[in-house]
Amino acid sequence: MTEVAQQETQKEVDLTAANQILDKYQDMHGALMPVLQDIQEAYGFIPEETVHLAAERLNVYASQIYGVLTFYAQFHLEPRGKYIMRVCMGTACHVKGASRIAETLKDRLGIAHAETTPDLKFTAEYVACIGACGMAPVIMVNDGTYGSMTVQKMDEVIAKYKNMD
Repeated sequence: MTEVAQQETQKEVDLTAANQILDKYQDMHGALMPVLQDIQEAYGFIPEETVHLAAERLNVYASQIYGVLTFYAQFHLEPRGKYIMRVCMGTACHVKGASRIAETLKDRLGIAHAETTPDLKFTAEYVACIGACGMAPVIMVNDGTYGSMTVQKMDEVIAKYKNMD
């Protein structure tokens, strides 16, 4: 999670970054997607206030923006954790015990799919396939991949990231 996102969850949203992004795309027709991508990059998610600002500045309805945000899985309307823990639930991982790995994550961190810890350190996601079937069961933490997962290995990975920062 970005520093801006952490600050924004504690107070009213500072729209400076959003206004700068909208200024950059002001004269570009059809710029909604890059605007939303840049806003999410800046804040770590799409704050509600930025949706209304973008609607006003881009001359579209907020409902149209929410339609885009809810259609594409890449956009997030709530703050997410610094560490995104993706558990592969594809066939190979499922057969080799992915459900145990997901249950361990839930037991240790208290979060299930699409949930974030209150301290904004972890977000859990159960994904259809990571594409590393030969290493099943597999998890990813941000861009790092961990294969041949067991409950013990999952505990080690969780401990590693809990102790960072």
